[in-house]
Amino acid sequence: MYLGIIILFSACGQVEPQKEIQAESEKPGYDSIMAMKLGADDYGMKKYVMAFLKRGPNRDQDSAAAAQLQRAHLDNIMRMAEEGTLVLAGPFLDSGEIRGIYIFDVETVEEAKALTETDPAIQSGRLVMELHPWYGSAALMKVSELSEQIAKKSI
Repeated sequence: MYLGIIILFSACGQVEPQKEIQAESEKPGYDSIMAMKLGADDYGMKKYVMAFLKRGPNRDQDSAAAAQLQRAHLDNIMRMAEEGTLVLAGPFLDSGEIRGIYIFDVETVEEAKALTETDPAIQSGRLVMELHPWYGSAALMKVSELSEQIAKKSI
């Protein structure tokens, strides 16, 4: 009987050499290099600034001027995306007061404000911005790269 208990205790105390003990804080599949490149914290998140593009007070342009402003607005979006400061942008599909969003990869609302002030639609008063610090997935930093791979046409 004592021999059985000794064998049981020694069997329970053995650690299988082929099993690695995983750090409690790291999940399977965690890529520390990718996390570092994307600026992710321990939760895979990072700080951004989100902008809500809202109807501005000056929306009485004729159709030609409105189309010209829209083209300049889209060109500005592309410029900020190419610079890496704009992570995500897009319009809402209803006709509400909020027309679209931007997500900026900047540290402060002030930096985002300076970027939004380069937008011709903002400068003309056709749109106004509402800016908020936002905490979201660092994986958003890959959206632009992935979008290039799946878009047949350019804006």
